[in-house]
Amino acid sequence: MKLVFCGTPEFAVPSLEKLVEARFDLRLVLSQPDRPQGRGMELTAPPVKQSALRLGLPVIQPEKIRNNEDLQQQLAALRPEAIIVVGYGRIIPPWMLELPRFGNINVHASLLPKYRGAAPIQWAIASGKTITGVTTMKLDEGLDTGAILLQRQIPIGPEDTAITIAPRLATLGAELLVETLHGLEQGSVSPVPQDHSRATLAPILKKEDGQVDFSRTATESYNRLRGFQPWPGAYTQFRGRNLKIMSARPAPESIPLAAGELGMVGDRLLVGCGAGAALELLQVQPEGKKAITAREFMSGYRPAPGEKLG
Repeated sequence: MKLVFCGTPEFAVPSLEKLVEARFDLRLVLSQPDRPQGRGMELTAPPVKQSALRLGLPVIQPEKIRNNEDLQQQLAALRPEAIIVVGYGRIIPPWMLELPRFGNINVHASLLPKYRGAAPIQWAIASGKTITGVTTMKLDEGLDTGAILLQRQIPIGPEDTAITIAPRLATLGAELLVETLHGLEQGSVSPVPQDHSRATLAPILKKEDGQVDFSRTATESYNRLRGFQPWPGAYTQFRGRNLKIMSARPAPESIPLAAGELGMVGDRLLVGCGAGAALELLQVQPEGKKAITAREFMSGYRPAPGEKLG
């Protein structure tokens, strides 16, 4: 099967590599332009471009694709049978959706129709789900509304974060993509429309999503801390300055603390949450300082009885 691959982030790299390993005919790779990154703001190629170059594949990085006549002519000349889209970060225009015989095949990191949008891994964990997965679907003009081709699921462990789950989903998605393409070729895989009434959204994360609301239960705050890694993380305020919560866990016992109130039980640092629960802080990072343990925080800052976060 002749393919064009569109992808940008690390999540898409296993899919590209698996397609090469499975000996599909990859005619072209599209990736977003190089961007400044790091403290030095050096121009850096996206992971998919780096992988494609290692694999000896041709790569282009158009700034725009919707009204790009040169790109349209180039893709039409390649006559791909499918266009693969994995984390490309661009809205696929109608002309591109209609071009290949098998359409535009997307690998999405959730069990659609749950968690449509830009941050499905993060929101699934932040919402306390214990199962997630990947979906291959045929793209249409909606936001992750296309017909489902295949799905596979994996468990989310109680200590999993978005950082630990993402590579597993990327690998699973790559395997499912190959299975999907073989199935389309052989006629054993058919698109199944989504049940839109069951859809939930996973919007792009904002910095304020990391602000801890201590009126939530300890478990809810813990899930959001796990889900919003590495950004925006979890943060609050202490004595008028930002305090990042690097690591925490729900306290097993009920602690009589108001929401946001700090409490010390032995060498443990607790903060009150909703429904009479408490979150045990394990590691924090005061603004402008390095990360420290809760014990170091208590020793250095000596929180007064009744003092609050937030």
